[in-house]
Amino acid sequence: MVSRKHYRIVLIEPSAIITAGIQELIKGERELEVVAVFADCCHSTEHINDLRPDLIILNPLIVDFKYRHCVEDLFLGNVPLVALVYQYVEPETLRHYRAVIDIEDERAKIVRKLLQVMETVTPRQDVPEGNELSEREKEILVSVAKGMINKEIAEQHHISIHTVISHRKNISRKTGIKSVAGLTVFAILNNLLDINDVE
Repeated sequence: MVSRKHYRIVLIEPSAIITAGIQELIKGERELEVVAVFADCCHSTEHINDLRPDLIILNPLIVDFKYRHCVEDLFLGNVPLVALVYQYVEPETLRHYRAVIDIEDERAKIVRKLLQVMETVTPRQDVPEGNELSEREKEILVSVAKGMINKEIAEQHHISIHTVISHRKNISRKTGIKSVAGLTVFAILNNLLDINDVE
């Protein structure tokens, strides 16, 4: 007998009524479990990443505008994102989500969408494969090259210090460079930073 898989879900939505409704819809499904609910994502990324979810259901409109087209970089491990929609959201924004749940979708349709997403993703990894830096990692790299400390980087990018450290580890692993001086040279050579911007 093949055992069923169990998927851990984090729900990010400011409306208590809507989060309660989504949890109630999912509650009867053995494969799916909402392990945590957050009202926002930009100030909760550390807690969300610590939970190691298999899937994140997220209201796209609560993401800071400057991160809407790179929302996947807010979370570690290539966690698949599902958009929770009940207002107009630009199609370009929705392209960054694996699926879209509409507030008027029936229960069976919502569950089917979530399970389909999980069936099409590769196993969760804490560090994406490959050596290409993500857009967020490039932003962090530039900040490091400019001489900023972790606390300053966290404040500038509205993420936790824990997340900054995780990104820096990924950057060092992908580039093979551990020193700030080396990363600065790397950023300049790859046209991520102008030499005049280095202190």
